[in-house]
Amino acid sequence: MQRIQTIIDKEWAEVFQNRIVIFTVSALPLLLTLLPLGILFATNQNPGSVSGDIADLPPAMVRQCGPIAVMDCFQIYLLNQFLPLFMMMPLFIPIAIAAYSVVGEKTTRSLEPLLATPITTIELLIGKGLAAVIPAVLATWASFLLFLAGLPLVRASSVALLTAFSPVWLAATFLIGPLISVLSVNFALIVSSRVSDPRVAEQISGALIVPLLALVFGQIAGVIVLNLQLLLAAALVLVVLDVALIYAGARLFQRETILTKWK
Repeated sequence: MQRIQTIIDKEWAEVFQNRIVIFTVSALPLLLTLLPLGILFATNQNPGSVSGDIADLPPAMVRQCGPIAVMDCFQIYLLNQFLPLFMMMPLFIPIAIAAYSVVGEKTTRSLEPLLATPITTIELLIGKGLAAVIPAVLATWASFLLFLAGLPLVRASSVALLTAFSPVWLAATFLIGPLISVLSVNFALIVSSRVSDPRVAEQISGALIVPLLALVFGQIAGVIVLNLQLLLAAALVLVVLDVALIYAGARLFQRETILTKWK
């Protein structure tokens, strides 16, 4: 554990000197948290824009609400569109850290001395992985708590508040989020260990956001409805993928090649 902690401290000392990383970890989650709160506030300021009968609402919206007031249904629908944001944060926040983690050190010639130490490959990868995962998960959780605290301030309905505290939201934020973060970090580490340009590593690693974007558009269209059963099934799949990527990363990380042939 001491070696892993040393790697984490080293990573944080380097990456948090980068303004882009600081913006990604702090300002971007704050922006994505204030955005839905602002939309909800604007909606409540003009309640006349949402009126009529529940049957007049789009079917995709009704399926997520049930027989409740139109305004409550509209707020629940909006909240459910924001839920993927808290699943995306732990995906894209650590990519900038993890993608740079190996290839960035390679370009600055600071990785070779590290690989020459007695640290094992798995200790090195765990340390680098946790250095990216921990800030991403903490930033996501802090953003979610800020979002919950802000809901009463923007006059969200009691039904909307209950929705935000529901098992679906809690599972998505506190279970799916960290698993997605581990997935994105390990994928980024694999990419970073195989390419020679930090920008290429970030661009390739960013491809992981495509499935989540498909989830967002599928939910908006009403094709996909996030529920607890779906999230638990997704969690099992993510656990398998995380373990597989950790194993693959350790197998693909060729210390000798990096030390002798990597140009």
